[in-house]
Amino acid sequence: MSDSDNQTEETDGPTEAVSSVPETPTEADQRLFLVVVDATEEMRIALRFACRRAKNTGGRVALFYVMEPADFQHWMAVGEKMREERREEAERILNELASDANDITGTMPVLYLREGKPVDELEKLIQEEPNIRILVLGAGTSKKGPGPLVASLVGKFSGQFPIPITVVPGNLSLEQVDALS
Repeated sequence: MSDSDNQTEETDGPTEAVSSVPETPTEADQRLFLVVVDATEEMRIALRFACRRAKNTGGRVALFYVMEPADFQHWMAVGEKMREERREEAERILNELASDANDITGTMPVLYLREGKPVDELEKLIQEEPNIRILVLGAGTSKKGPGPLVASLVGKFSGQFPIPITVVPGNLSLEQVDALS
């Protein structure tokens, strides 16, 4: 090895790295649009909205599925088998929706799966994950109202909720969602 191969350039002070690549948020500080997963059509509209907003603003989608505890407690083995089956179904649904979200955003969403009461688990998750910046919910269009989660969060907890809540009307078409987001 020659001396020229081993030389370093000395400078009078600290140097500043210059990059032509624009800075993008790292995964650790990326803004998350959280969608609560359920079996309703309005959830799919909310997911579409969240995906489009995330893509257009440099954010990322997060999917949150809550398995409610089983009431069946008579035989432990049967109860455990039922819980395992519910978890497998939840994972299947999350993976299917994650694939759909990836198709729209180009990024795999963050997945959360919990067991408990939906409102309680949602509050815990938002407290634990500082990157969750917006909760996106779909409002039901039936005569029963917008849905229990929307009703409780927008009604009872709205003034105390730690992040903004976006409620997407469940009767919007995909074209309308795309135009809004």
